Amino acid sequence: MADQKAKEELEIAKSNVKQEVVEVVGTGRDLSQEILDSVFLDIKDHFQKLGKSMEIAILGEGLKLKEGAVMLEVMGHVQEELALKMKPELIRIIRELGSVNQFKVEVEIKEELETQRTQLYTSTDKLNFLKEKHAALGEFQRRFGLETDY
Repeated sequence: MADQKAKEELEIAKSNVKQEVVEVVGTGRDLSQEILDSVFLDIKDHFQKLGKSMEIAILGEGLKLKEGAVMLEVMGHVQEELALKMKPELIRIIRELGSVNQFKVEVEIKEELETQRTQLYTSTDKLNFLKEKHAALGEFQRRFGLETDY
């Protein structure tokens, strides 16, 4: 009988409860390159105050907005791992300083371009390279009898 009474009280309580749907509307704005540029120095200052020089090196290239995502350009796997670790903090800082809606941060690995020319190790190689750039050096070498090898 106590169970029956408890069930009745529960049904009465359920009927008295109003169901409300609360819609959360973002008060921020959409992220743009102008907003990103305006908060960039503050972001660098934040990491500098914390003494995170590697993160500052990653931010050295600047932040670019590409297809609604903030792009972090890194070189190599070490910077990639570091960038992945700093992503949540970077998102938080941009949201606070720029008061923006949701966005994502993507990490893009840039490959270092290898130089097309070979390294110049000997004095003869250096002189020949400079003679290609400046024809007058060949004339100086002939006229004054200059030699690179002793």
